[in-house]
Amino acid sequence: MMRLDASEKQHRYHNLLNDDHANEMLEGEGAGLAARVAELEVRCARQAEELLCLRSTLADALRRLNALEGRAPPPSTGTQRNGTYTGSSGTPTRELRIRQPTYRETAKRTSSYGSSTSSLPQRRGPQHQSTGSLQSDSPASSSSLSPAPSPSPRATPAPLHVPHASQPYRSRNNSTSSKESVSPGVNLTKRWSSTGDFNAQGLIANSSTHTCQYNEEDGTMRMYLRGRPVVLHGPSDQDGLDPAKVAPPPQNKLKLEWVYGYRGKDCRSNLYLLPTGEIVYFVASVVVLFNVEEQCQRHYTGHTDDVKCLAVHPNKLIVASGQCAGHDRVDARPHVRVWNSVSLATLAVLGAGQAERGIWAVAFSRADGGSLLAAIHDAPDHVISVWDWQRSDKGHCLAETKCSVDTVVAVEFHPLDRNQIVTCGKNHIAFWTLDQTNVLYKRMGIFEARDKPKYVTCLAFNHNGDVLSGDSSGNLTVWGRGTNTVQRLVRAVHDGPVFSVACLKHGAVLSAGGKDGRIVMFDADVNPTGLENVIEGHYGGVRVLAEGRGSQLYVGTTKNCILHGDLELGFSPAVLGHVEEVWGLAAHPSLAWFASAGWDRLLQLWDALSHSTVWSKDIEERAQCVSWSADGGVLAVGCLSGRWLVLDPHSRDVLAQHQDGSEPIQTIQYSPDNKMVALGSRDNFIYIYRVEDNGARYSRLGKCLGHSSYITHLDWSEDSQYIRSNSGDYELLFWNATTCRQVTSPSSLRDAAWASNTCPITFTTVGVWPENADGTDINSCARSRDGRLAATGDDFGKVKLYAYPVTQPKSLCHAYGGHSSHVTCVRFTQDGARLLSAGGLDTSLMQWLVD
Repeated sequence: MMRLDASEKQHRYHNLLNDDHANEMLEGEGAGLAARVAELEVRCARQAEELLCLRSTLADALRRLNALEGRAPPPSTGTQRNGTYTGSSGTPTRELRIRQPTYRETAKRTSSYGSSTSSLPQRRGPQHQSTGSLQSDSPASSSSLSPAPSPSPRATPAPLHVPHASQPYRSRNNSTSSKESVSPGVNLTKRWSSTGDFNAQGLIANSSTHTCQYNEEDGTMRMYLRGRPVVLHGPSDQDGLDPAKVAPPPQNKLKLEWVYGYRGKDCRSNLYLLPTGEIVYFVASVVVLFNVEEQCQRHYTGHTDDVKCLAVHPNKLIVASGQCAGHDRVDARPHVRVWNSVSLATLAVLGAGQAERGIWAVAFSRADGGSLLAAIHDAPDHVISVWDWQRSDKGHCLAETKCSVDTVVAVEFHPLDRNQIVTCGKNHIAFWTLDQTNVLYKRMGIFEARDKPKYVTCLAFNHNGDVLSGDSSGNLTVWGRGTNTVQRLVRAVHDGPVFSVACLKHGAVLSAGGKDGRIVMFDADVNPTGLENVIEGHYGGVRVLAEGRGSQLYVGTTKNCILHGDLELGFSPAVLGHVEEVWGLAAHPSLAWFASAGWDRLLQLWDALSHSTVWSKDIEERAQCVSWSADGGVLAVGCLSGRWLVLDPHSRDVLAQHQDGSEPIQTIQYSPDNKMVALGSRDNFIYIYRVEDNGARYSRLGKCLGHSSYITHLDWSEDSQYIRSNSGDYELLFWNATTCRQVTSPSSLRDAAWASNTCPITFTTVGVWPENADGTDINSCARSRDGRLAATGDDFGKVKLYAYPVTQPKSLCHAYGGHSSHVTCVRFTQDGARLLSAGGLDTSLMQWLVD
């Protein structure tokens, strides 16, 4: 063991003392640090308490301030779940939102975007240029402006929501607002309440949103169409407007007075003579009963869409008519209506909901007095059904079976053999038997191989009970009674298809050609008599023949005309109409005349009092619009090619023609002083011309540039200085007609008087836009000359009548059916006693009496 000397021991001792001292120092420093940490923790806790107190005080102050200013309070502390805030206790709570009364809003569609917005003040973003309709009052810019997609919450007050345990939380965007009240004298610092058009992320609302907001401070209405804002300036003397109120309908109503047109282009067996002396036919969704001699009409209007077929009961008083499917899946389902032609009362409605697309043909039984009715359904297998139509008001279906995979165009009951039915169509003729157990059996007609036609187009029965059929090869075929074989074939009677065969009372047989327009008479044995006639080519081919009184015949043609006369003296028109889509319609400014024009290249002048055609002219251009000059001296027609013509209404001569672009001319309007004319084109421009030499010469002043979509409507101011226009993207712009420049301050024209109101997007027509409108639903708008009524035509075949001005967003109206296509134009006559409407694809014109 090593021994240490005294000095070494002393050295180690001092080292140990030093180490102990160091440890004591370290321990002391550690204790000091711990104390400082504890002190800091206490101070942090106190500061946290003070911060919580300050936050509570600030939140209370903000709530009071928001309550005074009508803004939404900041959300309470907690998390948000599906629009419901959950506080620290976990109990769902809802905010109490107080709403400004000045910014009333009528929400017409619910929106699908989020409901939460930031409650902290945000800085308003810059203005973004758009093609929209929010007009700038600044003269420095001619562009339309819309707010940036990050609105300040100060501009988005929410409606008052009273908490209720059984109702889910709904944001303002998903609820219909109502009139609220706040204390008077509150300083309203923001112009617009606008949570109806932006969501939390600042995106424009979905296309189903349609809202209106009225600003009492500057007398403007902000309307939203598919999320786009349109600011409409009311007149200076406009009284306070509450969009929540409902405007009543007008005291006047409409009554259908006359229907112009006939559907012969694509329908068969649709013309009959009734014992009352009336011919019965259809166009659009109206069945017309027209007495040609007395020149009067009656109308059966029970259908909701296109009527496609017609049949008359053996007693000649009851009529059956079938329609196709329409817009409404419930009210416009395909069905057959059986009705009384004297009282026009509906007796039965058959097959509603059973047919898929429509009813193509109907026929009453004849051997048993008309107790049964057969119908052909437009379906992939072309179903045939037989009904006991007198059993209840919905009838009773006795039998139903697949008829043919090929098209079926006609059905007829045998006049002598009970329960025998014949159908025909593409590549076939079929003979059916309905047995006592109500089962249908079919035998197909047997053709010689080389004689089988592509279509069997029509059917008739002679006095012996033989079946006569016409076909697409121009042949007549006689089928022996009770057989399915050919008894006799008469070849090449017509050049082209045979569209109609009729057996007259005295036994003679008539055949009519759909292409050659010839009407040929045969004797009872189908031998030619040598008597025939040819209708004029501009009337089209023959679609159907109907026997009149004595030797009179009625002829329905493929160009939608009805002629009357006989084979010896010829035929004259009883009904004329358009053949293709009709868009142009204009009433004469001083006479009871109106003009129509369509895609069939026809310009027609009508007399509204005599219900007759003054003249009809082929202008060799597909027409889109038509307009009279202010004095009625000339008639202007805009065409799809960009050309427009000016005609003398008396001589029918073309006085002038011009070309502006290659897009369709959508609208033409003459100025009230007759010194200028404005043309709105689909190329987004408005062309303005100076009118000279009483409308015979025109010189262009310029064109108006500013719209970002095609022009739809134009109006002139009464002083002929200004124009207002609507476009396809829902803009309302104003123009100085002399300079062809845009008026960038729409408020400067708020008191302008307008000579017409064909623009549907104006302050005085806010209420014509229905709930769920998407901005293109209304095709036309018109104001009566006395300024008491307004009328619209829409995409759903409705003509609507309002009390003018229609400034309430919720305005009731009288709505009328009759058209089966989009109503392209409506116009009041010069005295306001009648309203005219054009039916687009249904090719009809309707004249309504204003009661």
